[in-house]
Amino acid sequence: MHLDDAAARCAEGGFVWLGLFEPTPQELTQVRAKFGLHALAVEDAEGFHLRPKFEHYDSGHYLAILRTARYDDKREQIDTGEISVFLSDTFVITVRKGVASELHEARSRLERHPELARTGSASVLWAILDHTVDCYAPVVAALDTDIEQIEATVFSGVVAPTERIYFLRREASDFYRAVHPLLAVLASQLQPAKWPAELLPYFRDVYDHLVLVSEEVAAQRDALGTILEANIAVISVEQSKIALRQSATMEQLTIFASIFLPLSFVVGFFGQNFDWLVTHIQSFPIFAVFGIGGLILPTVLLFLWLRRRRKERSTEEAAARPLNSVRGVAGGLARQD
Repeated sequence: MHLDDAAARCAEGGFVWLGLFEPTPQELTQVRAKFGLHALAVEDAEGFHLRPKFEHYDSGHYLAILRTARYDDKREQIDTGEISVFLSDTFVITVRKGVASELHEARSRLERHPELARTGSASVLWAILDHTVDCYAPVVAALDTDIEQIEATVFSGVVAPTERIYFLRREASDFYRAVHPLLAVLASQLQPAKWPAELLPYFRDVYDHLVLVSEEVAAQRDALGTILEANIAVISVEQSKIALRQSATMEQLTIFASIFLPLSFVVGFFGQNFDWLVTHIQSFPIFAVFGIGGLILPTVLLFLWLRRRRKERSTEEAAARPLNSVRGVAGGLARQD
């Protein structure tokens, strides 16, 4: 239907549902001129809002802004959109933005309830709200699946990609900002004087579904926060294991270096061409005493020193265990008090 024909039908007392998808500012200006929309309402419809809202203007028009969402399985990402609903007694104008703002199902839903359609434009608002909230449920289910996969990875002791956890938490937070503020908006519309009595039970039903979705999304955000902390703990454990392996390797290398250090000194000393060394070491017994003995003696002394240090370390660790146990018991008693 052409815009002029739609405006003429409203002027004759008929009812029109006009749908616009990502209109240009010029198109919105034409719609405003034909239907007498408030300038602030049109300005709100041109922008993109992070939070739903519901406004009533003195001209008798209403503006409802809703956030829509759908889950893309291939990209594992939530696509969001926005629907601005201009409402009056003779027309409903919907301005859709984003791929997640399809309203065909809302129209079909209203056609299946002709008794509600006879109540006027408020029935269109109900159909749009009901369809929008129902589309939240698949998003919640898809997020649950992703969270369960990450939980199984993290709590099995395997490090999960931290980037994916952050990404899911951001997606859940954005989804929560789209869902939770709608509770207050919808709750303000549940008063008996607001809408026809036949529609109030249907609005309450939408509100009940929205409460469940909001609670589930809030629980998902908390779960992702816990998973992130657990994943950081797993990363810390893995880093500690790597540090311990590196420390053990460095200890072994240090021991080897400590063994060869005195040997290198002895070999270097006796390798000097001093006259005394050249003229006095002329037999195997003397070579065995000064040469081989000079190598064995520091090796034995180093072995005895390392063995003593190991015993001292074992004694210190054994003495520290009872002290840590006492501190643990004392800490438990203090928490009980």
